[in-house]
Amino acid sequence: MSQAASPRPGIAERLSRMIQVPTVSAELDARGREPFEAFVDLLAELYPRIHASLELERITDFGLLYRWPGATPTADPVVLMAHYDVVPVDESDPWTHPPFEGRIEGGSVYGRGALDDKGPLVVLLDAVENLLADEFVPARDVYLSFGGNEETFGAAAQAIVEVFRERGLTPWLVLDEGGAVTDAPLPFVRGLAAMVGVGEKGVATVRLTARSDGGHASTPPPLTAVGRVSRAVSRLTPTTFTARVPAAITRMLGLFAARSTGVGRLLYRLLAAWPWLNARVFARLGGEAAALVRTTVAPTEITGGTAHNVLPSQAEAVVNLRLALGETVAGTVRRLQRRIADRSVAVEVLEGSDASPESPSDGPQFALIADAVRVSHPAAITVPYVTMAATDSRYFHQICPATYRFAPLLMNAEQRASIHGVDERVDIAELERGERFHRTLIEGIRA
Repeated sequence: MSQAASPRPGIAERLSRMIQVPTVSAELDARGREPFEAFVDLLAELYPRIHASLELERITDFGLLYRWPGATPTADPVVLMAHYDVVPVDESDPWTHPPFEGRIEGGSVYGRGALDDKGPLVVLLDAVENLLADEFVPARDVYLSFGGNEETFGAAAQAIVEVFRERGLTPWLVLDEGGAVTDAPLPFVRGLAAMVGVGEKGVATVRLTARSDGGHASTPPPLTAVGRVSRAVSRLTPTTFTARVPAAITRMLGLFAARSTGVGRLLYRLLAAWPWLNARVFARLGGEAAALVRTTVAPTEITGGTAHNVLPSQAEAVVNLRLALGETVAGTVRRLQRRIADRSVAVEVLEGSDASPESPSDGPQFALIADAVRVSHPAAITVPYVTMAATDSRYFHQICPATYRFAPLLMNAEQRASIHGVDERVDIAELERGERFHRTLIEGIRA
């Protein structure tokens, strides 16, 4: 690997300027496309070498696809991803600094998108710009795939995948946001862990609807529409779906056993050796642990009725599900129907995408990521896990079996909680390490 210079001064300022452009995809109707076009113009200003040397293709109004020609154009390409849209801000939330100011203070950059996902975007772009300054040529074609509507279900990323499919391109590696470098990833585990998502849960939002005759509330039937929907929701307990342990979780626990002490070492060794026991233990723990091993069910909305003394003619509930690896939307709906056991309750899918398959954690692509982590974060162990949030990379799984999710930034628990929350911020030192990760990763690609 060549000894490239440190990131040129200004990475924090570049991120600050990106944050100042309010690319809120959920507020597109109110804000219009102007912020998104302004952001594209900003990228051209901040990264002149990229825009002089790479081919830029606009895919839909919000997809940006850059091609960096490699030394072996016949080799399958590498795709490095990020998104430049952000989620809205509740104006009543107590931000320390205005969320779109991009304040640089105390060694951090504050603002909406600092971690999700403009911080990971800026470190990738800085790495490519710096490599171009060194006249570096990657061994394979490298594509930079950026979406401007990831937070609103990723139509741009879907369209980019279709372009790859039409051109017969099968990526050798896809890397998107998802995991991060974390401290204390599990109880009893010492040190840092680079959590690399080898798969991600699917998502399904369904509506349960029941109808009944209206009338006066003084003569109610045994079960009103509201009662029928409420009963259906009450039947969707946490045990609706069976707990199963992906191979990634088994390997994760085995790696953590070596980083644990006392009872933790024995516990993680036992759970790694007995996946069926692992599934039961994680399911009983609830919360994030249970979400790793099974499809989760979360009723989020319920409505029905028009007046206090009128029988409802219709009632409905909305349920959000996060599908375990290997599960499909169609199979999930069948399971819900069996558990509800009421043909008078209609189950309608409002939106959904299948869970991804599991990418290997013992192949050259995962090893390449681990090698880059050893340079950017030498104290961290690289560990596979399951990403529970949805990312744009789920669409690439259709054409690439080696799809991973990792943002090369150290995030403590408070910072992780700020994603989609209040006082989102990233350490400037981590931006420099993130640039180092991507530079090392790109230099390490072999044809």
